[in-house]
Amino acid sequence: IGDIAARPGHMNATWGYWSSDGLGYHEYLQWCEDLGAAPLYVVNCGMAHHELVPLEELGPWVQEALDAIEYANGAAESFMGSLRAANGHPAPFGLRFIEIGNENGMFGGFGGTLEQYTERYKVFRDAIKAKYPEIETIANVRVPAPMEIVDDHFYNSPGWFWSNVGLYDQTDRNGPKIYVGEYAVTQQCGKGNLRAALAEAAFLTGLERNSDIVTMASYAPLFVHEKDRKWNPDAIVFNEKEAYGTPSYWMQTMFAETKADTVLPVDLPALPSPKATGGIGLGAWNTEAEFKDIEVRIGETVAYRSDFAAHGSDGWKPIDGQWSVVDGAYRQSERGEKRITLLHLPALADASDYVVTLKARTLAGDEGFLVLVHAPDADNYTWWNIGGWGNHSHAMERSVAGSKSALGHGVAGRVERGRWYDVRIECADGRLRCFLDGTLVHDEVDRTAPQFTATAARVDATGEIILRVVNGMEAPVTTEVDLRGVGGIDSLGSNLVLTGAALDDETGLRPNRGPVHGVSPRFSYTFPARSFTILRLKPSR
Repeated sequence: IGDIAARPGHMNATWGYWSSDGLGYHEYLQWCEDLGAAPLYVVNCGMAHHELVPLEELGPWVQEALDAIEYANGAAESFMGSLRAANGHPAPFGLRFIEIGNENGMFGGFGGTLEQYTERYKVFRDAIKAKYPEIETIANVRVPAPMEIVDDHFYNSPGWFWSNVGLYDQTDRNGPKIYVGEYAVTQQCGKGNLRAALAEAAFLTGLERNSDIVTMASYAPLFVHEKDRKWNPDAIVFNEKEAYGTPSYWMQTMFAETKADTVLPVDLPALPSPKATGGIGLGAWNTEAEFKDIEVRIGETVAYRSDFAAHGSDGWKPIDGQWSVVDGAYRQSERGEKRITLLHLPALADASDYVVTLKARTLAGDEGFLVLVHAPDADNYTWWNIGGWGNHSHAMERSVAGSKSALGHGVAGRVERGRWYDVRIECADGRLRCFLDGTLVHDEVDRTAPQFTATAARVDATGEIILRVVNGMEAPVTTEVDLRGVGGIDSLGSNLVLTGAALDDETGLRPNRGPVHGVSPRFSYTFPARSFTILRLKPSR
């Protein structure tokens, strides 16, 4: 908080970059004030990735947090407030939010255990509330203690964000408020592409729909030098000459420019949901496994029956791993993630309804085995992960264009080393029924869900309706916009559209503005392929 010229800077060993410390606590508070933004300060609660301050030695850390609050909010006559005034800002900054720690007590003990974080969270929260009851405290993970706000972080695939549009729909309204403090599509995103921006926009519509409990959200990270990336992607890229926004940045500006007050109910159109098709595959994850007696039936016809002893691995195409025929079984003997092989069989290329049976066992490693159906290639498939997640669970997952997300709910389960298991998967009428040793484990719908969602809200002061629609599909969607309950609507509206020629487009994309003619309480509108559209509809005067 002192003279910038006197700050030596330091090496951030955890993340591998130099911090000049030129932008310090005071500068951040000033920056927020200049932007008209509410500052949110995260205090170190005595926990790091590999270090832990004993509870009895937390006093200086707690005092540091209290000093930070006094510096931001204290009177100019207070000790810390006088330092703020000496640094050029006599008036308080108005700090309202303090987060206690960052990603502590998460990830199975990386950054300390949940129990260790809970102990320290209580100490900090009690001290802050005792002296500054007006400060809203934020827990960095759900703890068995009083919480006002909890911080959730999400870095995942486009498919995950699309699948979790309704993540908070059933959240307990009597629990803490939620701050999605870090989120971004970090897979199949290039250096920040349209595919990522649309998936994030879809997820944000779910946050807006649940804004009674989701109070804030912030994309991460914000800035990156194009020649010194430590994380990918980032919202704003800069070099020696210019700064430019990724599609994710422009998507967020669209939300920011069209804020509303009251969320309105939305019924989405019933878009066709095509059946998944394609052949089968086998796999393992950090495990050595083998398979035999594989049979695929389409109706009463046997489309494939394995005979590895006589024909070897004919028809199978390994994608990754070490696959070979050993003692009449097809074995994967290399450790590593996603070691899969696919069966190329013309009869299965367009098939959606079939039954696959086989025997499988593990020989060594950390987990169980994988059986793939509806798998035309290595990026599009549904697999049954048997004994996954450290050999603790059975679950189904669907991958679309390489973006993998859960299909239904997992169940507790493990596999025994060396034991042969009977596996049966029935694919019929868009459903999958999975049996292990004759016991039904999963019964799930397996269709490629339309990537199309929407939310609506009203600006209370003007009656204007803000309709946000995300179409992540490769085809436009024409549907009726039915504004039920609206007495009168101006025939001229406006739109704001972010789209591109391809989902992988990165630079050069910005929202386009335009008029919308022919608006009425019920009108037809075409939402372009690969687009995020915001319609602004005004009541008639």
